Amino acid sequence: MSDIAIKFENISKQYRLGNIGTGTLSHDLNRWWAMNIRGKEDPYLQIGSVNQRESKADSDYVWALRDIDFEVKKGEVLGIIGKNGAGKSTLLKLLSRVTSPTTGRIVAEGRIASLLEVGTGFHPEMTGRENIFMNGAIMGMTKADIRRRFDEIVDFSGVERYIDTPVKRYSSGMTVRLGFAIAAHLEPEILVVDEVLAVGDAEFQKKAIGKMQDVSHSSGRTVLFVSHNMVAINRLCSYCILINEGKVGFQGGTKAVVDFYLNANETLQELYMIEPGWFNLSEHINKKRKNEGILGVEIFCNDFKTNLILVGEKVEFKFTYKTLTQYKEPVLGIVIKDKDEMPILGLNNRNTRDSLADKKQEDYILVKFPTFRLIKAGRYFVDIYFGDEENNVDTIIDAFYFNVIATIDDRKPIQERLNFFYDSEIKFY
Repeated sequence: MSDIAIKFENISKQYRLGNIGTGTLSHDLNRWWAMNIRGKEDPYLQIGSVNQRESKADSDYVWALRDIDFEVKKGEVLGIIGKNGAGKSTLLKLLSRVTSPTTGRIVAEGRIASLLEVGTGFHPEMTGRENIFMNGAIMGMTKADIRRRFDEIVDFSGVERYIDTPVKRYSSGMTVRLGFAIAAHLEPEILVVDEVLAVGDAEFQKKAIGKMQDVSHSSGRTVLFVSHNMVAINRLCSYCILINEGKVGFQGGTKAVVDFYLNANETLQELYMIEPGWFNLSEHINKKRKNEGILGVEIFCNDFKTNLILVGEKVEFKFTYKTLTQYKEPVLGIVIKDKDEMPILGLNNRNTRDSLADKKQEDYILVKFPTFRLIKAGRYFVDIYFGDEENNVDTIIDAFYFNVIATIDDRKPIQERLNFFYDSEIKFY
């Protein structure tokens, strides 16, 4: 039996701004002609802009989600974070079948109970009691099952006095209380909770988080939790996904993802940008002695040139240099520092016992990390030292930088996570 509760496969969702459907008869005819007569794909899938709410649209079509792929294990509490408009709620609406994806498919095993907005699933003219029975019936529960859990639901919600009052007379906090109590107590295999818990008071939020922990840990049910409350995310979730502009930015252990989201000095847009991974240092060496030194640095992650590094992947730094002397034993040293200028790692080819005696006067040196071990997300800076046993040919402070996405599961013991650089078989070539 599979241990996967939910699987998102190539999920995308496209909307047309300001309209329901395609908005015009001509667009409907174009779509019908292409898909039904010519056997082509939907022509409007080829257009559309990224979902950036701050910028002016350059197309009538917008991708709320694009190419979403991930899995959620049974019994896992998955946190979904990201700024407003990133696509988090759209993702949950697709899972809850409020709307359907434009491309891809979602496979979910078991009944899904969703709390997406204040009043979701409630009929305002019906009483709280009637809404409990209606929601239970929608989820496939028998009347006897609902009766058995009725008192527990009412007690948890704290609205017993108003249980026979029409829901339209409830405050938003009371509505959320009752909605969550129903969703959590009617034994769904998958519980989906959006930011609506923020409407409740502090006492109820604490109570709701405790219930979600109980649902996942003791009952083995799966929970998807969207929130801007990072304290709640850290406390509740075992795994986390960051959504940015409709795409999965990265995913991993909750602490690592939340730490990156909260503490990066640069904006998320800057850190997500795939930069070329090439730093030209020739202007620097022109001011040095006789044009000797490091000409430039290239960064590769899994053989792709970029300065965006994933923890646990293969990483290479390629240093191009020029000297006027054929050194018997060139020495290259690097110091990696965090954003606060604290040294994280210092090494050179002497302490890794790698000889560079075969290097020419104009050549390159590779520093290879078979498994990159930095465990904290953020931006890092690198100092370079180059020369030989007797001569310091070049020293460059803050020569280049790279951004780290931390994906190591921080639920593991600290010693297991701290298989640091020296255990990574770093080599100079």
